[in-house]
Amino acid sequence: MTPTKEAPQKQSTEFKTADRAHTSFLAAAEKRTLIWIAKRLPDWVNSDHLTGLGFVSLILAGASYWYARSNARALLLVIPFLALNWFGDSLDGTLARVRNRQRPRYGFYVDHILDALGMSFLMAGMALSGFMSPLVAGTFLIFYLLLSIEIYLATYTIGTFHLSYWRFGPTELRILLVIGNLFALWRPHALIAGQEFLLFDVGFAVGTAALAVILVQATTKHIAMLYREENRP
Repeated sequence: MTPTKEAPQKQSTEFKTADRAHTSFLAAAEKRTLIWIAKRLPDWVNSDHLTGLGFVSLILAGASYWYARSNARALLLVIPFLALNWFGDSLDGTLARVRNRQRPRYGFYVDHILDALGMSFLMAGMALSGFMSPLVAGTFLIFYLLLSIEIYLATYTIGTFHLSYWRFGPTELRILLVIGNLFALWRPHALIAGQEFLLFDVGFAVGTAALAVILVQATTKHIAMLYREENRP
């Protein structure tokens, strides 16, 4: 008789949830609000519903920006979609934690790949709106995605998931965008040094510069940290 070979066993590794670093201006108040809402949602609402709502609302916000090219009042339509995006995107993880139904790997992957896709739809709509130059919109999106990649790599290699930088997180950025919409509806151009620029071009150029600085700071810090921890003689 020939000896039977045992099938190779697949090695399993324990998944460790990363620490969440969220120090934005509204983080504490937002957390209390989200927990309060999560405890009162009906049982038939689950985290997948909320994640889908956040994603679809960004697509609709981008479509509203595109429509603003022919009707400037569509800028007002963006605002409730941004509110729905906050509701879905911020509440999905909170609901899972409150109900103790967390799926760390699935939730992290789905939530953030849809965030990247949704942000791409949003910026495409802004680029087509006539209220923002395609070059500025594209440059901002590139740096946004680069910083997102850095955050996700740091989450895996360092074990800390950064939700905010410089006391600003997604919620504060949504509020700034709402304020920008109201100003752009009233006066879409900004006068700087005697020249007119699109208001969104100015705001997002500043935002792009901020993302670039944060990206350099975070990358330098994390490379140095990993080098010290894994330095070999």
